[in-house]
Amino acid sequence: MTDHTLLSTDKSSPKIAIIGGGLTGLLTATLLERASNQTHDLSNTPKITIFEKSRSVGRLATRYRTDSETGRNWQWAFGAQFFTAKTDSFQQFIAPWLETGLLQPWCANVVELTPADDNGQSPDIQSKEQWDTVHARYISTPKMTSWGRELAAGLKHTNILFKTRVAPLGGHTTHSDDKKTELFDETGESLGWFDWVICTAPNGQAVELMADSGFSQQVNITQPQMQACYTLMLGWDNAQELPETLNSQTAPQWDVAYSNSEVLDRIFIEHHKPARDELLPSITIHARNDWSQVHVDDDLETVKATLLMAAQQALNWGKDSAPSQTDCHRWRYAATIIDIDTKELGILVDETRQWIVSGDWCARGNIESCYQVARQTVEAVCRARSI
Repeated sequence: MTDHTLLSTDKSSPKIAIIGGGLTGLLTATLLERASNQTHDLSNTPKITIFEKSRSVGRLATRYRTDSETGRNWQWAFGAQFFTAKTDSFQQFIAPWLETGLLQPWCANVVELTPADDNGQSPDIQSKEQWDTVHARYISTPKMTSWGRELAAGLKHTNILFKTRVAPLGGHTTHSDDKKTELFDETGESLGWFDWVICTAPNGQAVELMADSGFSQQVNITQPQMQACYTLMLGWDNAQELPETLNSQTAPQWDVAYSNSEVLDRIFIEHHKPARDELLPSITIHARNDWSQVHVDDDLETVKATLLMAAQQALNWGKDSAPSQTDCHRWRYAATIIDIDTKELGILVDETRQWIVSGDWCARGNIESCYQVARQTVEAVCRARSI
């Protein structure tokens, strides 16, 4: 963190609204609470409210189904599959959860997979690399959602309101001269007055939330370009029914495949991950972002059919080895297009209104970015309150 403290003796406890209960919102609340703890002045502890439109937090999305006969689950991490920790500060932050085992490194065997072609050529699998603990990819156990829920459970001065959709700030929102903002839900009911409003939604949603609000950084919200991603989820009833591509004694044994396909990007074997031994065979496939963006408004069942055809070419299943479970999910805002020559946007701050627009898309678009922008947000609040 920084040497700044959130609170000062001559200012009252701030009321802070965080729009969005994804990782950025949870990490922002966590770091705000930690900043306030530096003063040991409980009378000035910030009162934080997270408004989350869905029924859960974290957004490290997990979907599962239960086999009624065996009671065992298929499970798919249909959002982020893993994350990295490249900076010292983020490595230190996640260390406690590595010690408990809630976060674990995934040392996957990675291959490059060329799907079967129309001429009868079988899929070709070539070893690519093995992930190691030096350049670790981390997962949350037993589900990818577990870390987000643990972060939420650790919040002491934060109230999380689920299934609450905040209305655009350019609508009924009231802003007073003393830098307080009244938020409303989509029905027009008041959600209360706040000293700070922090929006952590994807930039497409942030544009709508801040439209016509007078937000001084409005034009910059659309600067990062984002692309969609479709996720295909497949399950088999037992390992014996897996296609040979997934269960071959001759081909390289693998956990992750980079696909040489116009449609598919990466294939992940869920039941090979740490702490997933009890799962029924479960495969998650991410489509290419550029392909997904072109088809982002297509009928979901049509997209699913196309992805299944591409997956069959990649995994080469037949009638006796076809998956028994299939599902598909569309992420409209999945990946931030990164230009190596372009400086990261950083959080967007309107100091006059004390509004902040944040999100992983303000940085590199990954989970470590959630932590980085959360730190930037807390530093901005600290600076303003120490003036």
